[in-house]
Amino acid sequence: MTSSFAPNSTSTVELKPSYNIPVVLVIASIPLLIVQPLLAGVFGLLGLFLMLQTVTIRLQFTATDLDLYRGEKLIRRFPYQEWQDWRIFWNGIPILFYFKEVKSIHFLPILFDANTLRTCLEQRCPRT
Repeated sequence: MTSSFAPNSTSTVELKPSYNIPVVLVIASIPLLIVQPLLAGVFGLLGLFLMLQTVTIRLQFTATDLDLYRGEKLIRRFPYQEWQDWRIFWNGIPILFYFKEVKSIHFLPILFDANTLRTCLEQRCPRT
């Protein structure tokens, strides 16, 4: 899937949700019920939890920050000037987004459009 999105660095971009990871986990838990019910329960619950997060959490790229929202409420603001590095793990099937700030490290499951995420990161926080 390719994104035709090409934002400029001054516009605010809200990433669209992606249900890929939660759906895969829930579907994978179904056949696991036969082989390993406990593991199936863990996969199913994790998938449902991530589904809830996908519905409620939003990432917005602004000109100066990455903002994390739950519904309409701003939870956290990550100023780009404090970022040291970022990575999206598993290029073919992106599942994890990592970024390092001066004082902390963050890992987020990819619960949003990975192509737009990469485009915004490359524009707003180019890696050197």
